[in-house]
Amino acid sequence: MSKADKLFVNMCERILTEGFSTEGETVRARWEDGTPAYTIKTFGVVNRYDLSEEFPALTLRPTAIKSAMDEILWIWQRKSNNIHDLKPHIWDEWADADGSIGKAYGYQMAQKYKFAQGEMDQVDNVLWQLKHQPQSRRIMTNIYNFADLSEMNLEPCAYSMTFNVTGSKLNAILNQRSQDILAANNWNVVQYAILLMMFAQVSDLVPGELIHVISDAHIYNRHVPVIEELIRRPQYPAPKVRLNPDIRDFYDFTTADITVEDYQTNPQIKNIQFSDAKKQIS
Repeated sequence: MSKADKLFVNMCERILTEGFSTEGETVRARWEDGTPAYTIKTFGVVNRYDLSEEFPALTLRPTAIKSAMDEILWIWQRKSNNIHDLKPHIWDEWADADGSIGKAYGYQMAQKYKFAQGEMDQVDNVLWQLKHQPQSRRIMTNIYNFADLSEMNLEPCAYSMTFNVTGSKLNAILNQRSQDILAANNWNVVQYAILLMMFAQVSDLVPGELIHVISDAHIYNRHVPVIEELIRRPQYPAPKVRLNPDIRDFYDFTTADITVEDYQTNPQIKNIQFSDAKKQIS
């Protein structure tokens, strides 16, 4: 059975049984009918996914793996903040009339800084270090730029990655300030697992562990019945996910270079209510 399913079920059960309810507190998010969108939340959730064992996609419901990859390429490879450069429509409600989401996500990845090896952006700095000094303990990115927060249509939820090479394995820690568990949990896990796989391949390394740290992991009050139904579903083996082995440059990857096989899942959940915080915000 998928280990990602087991981690997800354990996390949800912990939130539901031990979490703190924000009901009665002043909350920002509202449902479409104007009522407060309360949550049950747990602080400091840490989930570990060993990519050398299996790909961490849920089978409790399908995750759109290629669409998740497209978004991670939009941010990390295309370094874009415009929805016209992205196939999924998950950011449409955050975009202005020109399609921009402000100085967020890909915009931050495109900014250049002066590093010891020269001027480059954060992504190229990571790739350079993985090639030239993989033993470094300073291989990281951070897109939570305080100077630009007021010009972001959405402050980053998943905001930093720290990479670490142990032997031939590339490991990473994804830090996330907040996460709507139903809407975004496995989506984020899948896309950063793919990022780790791509970086490992072009750096002559093999994928190791992805550690996902969530400061505020929460379930919205109207999502509780959905989560309860979801975690009771049968679980299936994890899918086999592979990248095109001929790609040796990160900037050459496209969604056509990922292969998903044997992905057996339960049906998708439809008609999920979202607060005015929308899908991407947590």
